[in-house]
Amino acid sequence: MPHIRPSTDNDVAAMTAIYAHHVLHGTGTFETTPPTESEMAGRRADVLSKGLPWLVVEDDGHIVGYAYCQWFKPRPAYRFSAEDSIYLAPAAAGRGLGRALLAALIEQATAAGVRKLIAVIGDSANAGSVGVHRALGFSEVGLLKSCGWKFGRWLDVVLMDKFIGEGDATPAQAA
Repeated sequence: MPHIRPSTDNDVAAMTAIYAHHVLHGTGTFETTPPTESEMAGRRADVLSKGLPWLVVEDDGHIVGYAYCQWFKPRPAYRFSAEDSIYLAPAAAGRGLGRALLAALIEQATAAGVRKLIAVIGDSANAGSVGVHRALGFSEVGLLKSCGWKFGRWLDVVLMDKFIGEGDATPAQAA
């Protein structure tokens, strides 16, 4: 039975392998060279140092996916908006794990004080990512045409967002 939990240092190798597959074979990320385990560990540490969640889904003792959010932009006015990222091992796709990860991430991001989650989805043909975000209440807010070049073709970026927690219904706390 799959189980979602906070990531640990011991999960970095599996997360690096999952992401490397997407970098080398997918268009959901515009990176073209997979990061090393050390780089992934640094990325994870950066997210966690900001009080933001980095989750994994474990199935039968194996990490089969992960999700995290990172501040959308570094400027202070963006301090309540975060960008989500979700990656699954190829064999884990189509089992509802992406949706479960995103739902857990929304809950954890809300607890961390995030008020808006933003999905920056590589490739407008990425029906899985667009679909899972739409299923959890994200709305499409924009399309950046042909802004990425990967695998010998131009790729669009789909922008989706969702208010979480109090959203914009109440004033934000002073910085």
